[in-house]
Amino acid sequence: MTVPTPPPIDWSTLPAPRDDGAAAHLPGMRLPDVALPATSGESVRLSDLEGRVVLYVYPMTAEPGVDLPPDWGEIPGAKGCTPQSCAFRDHWAELRAAGADAVFGVSTQTPAAQSEAAARLSLPFPLLSDADLALARALGLPTFEAGGRVLHKRVTLIVRDGVIETVFYPVFPPDRNAQDVLDLLTARP
Repeated sequence: MTVPTPPPIDWSTLPAPRDDGAAAHLPGMRLPDVALPATSGESVRLSDLEGRVVLYVYPMTAEPGVDLPPDWGEIPGAKGCTPQSCAFRDHWAELRAAGADAVFGVSTQTPAAQSEAAARLSLPFPLLSDADLALARALGLPTFEAGGRVLHKRVTLIVRDGVIETVFYPVFPPDRNAQDVLDLLTARP
């Protein structure tokens, strides 16, 4: 089976997000009692997750035949969801070996859109749908509006036994985020 690889992106041509402090409150927070639909076909209750878990939260993955919001590439930090997911896919075995008990991608896209992306990108881990923004509200995750939709800003959480221990925010360029997480897990087993 051929694993899709996104075309390279020249990140220097895109606006980088700035740290606006919108994720500063997250370290030390406990994951909420929120269940999100997963591409595995079940719901994942975040408060029940044990061990070391990586949650990478992103705006949206492009859907075949569906236009991205206008000026998507001009929104700081918006572009790069597919390269980020592919990087987590490509580092999956290394992340597990470094101590990640689970990896989940989370966006506000519908369960159907998440399932399509997980299958198309051959992801070995589930994507979760926060389409009703339950996780965003419960944690106060940073969001933005584009194309008439509220979307997550890109943030990655390292969680140990339900408590957020490390936050990557802003995440840029997104295709290096999986390596940054792997470096952290290797340094702090």
